[in-house]
Amino acid sequence: MTRDARIRVGGILKFRPLCLVGVMSAPDRPGLASAIFGALGQAELNAQFIVQCIDLNNDSHILFCTDNADRERALEVIEPVAQALKARKVTVTPSVALVSVYGPDFRERPGIAGRVFGALAEEGINILAVSTSISTISCVIQEEACERAVAALHRVFALP
Repeated sequence: MTRDARIRVGGILKFRPLCLVGVMSAPDRPGLASAIFGALGQAELNAQFIVQCIDLNNDSHILFCTDNADRERALEVIEPVAQALKARKVTVTPSVALVSVYGPDFRERPGIAGRVFGALAEEGINILAVSTSISTISCVIQEEACERAVAALHRVFALP
């Protein structure tokens, strides 16, 4: 009997159809995220994925996913906010999916992220954005690659 070399995780999730919206190159300052997500909340739009980074020019880039069906409304809400924040550009990538691997104690289990990224790379799937927490690694990918991504993750992770 061969031993299963897969790492045991709590589960693999997929969410689609989504769109990825970016508020790009806004001068970093307190209240930037509050302005963006406050406006989305007031418009009753949900952000299912959020990632933010600051580049070498001290500009902030905030990316989030929302339902693809809400794409036009999200852009209507975000464009004036981005302009007020002096962001250089608002980007939108329609038809994306979010694939996530979750489980307990990820912070104490090295190699999980490398296995997630390696599984997707072996399938030729480009990662558009990544967000992690103590127990979850989430990747935004093109929607048409969603099923291949989930199958690839199932090959390297064991589920309960």
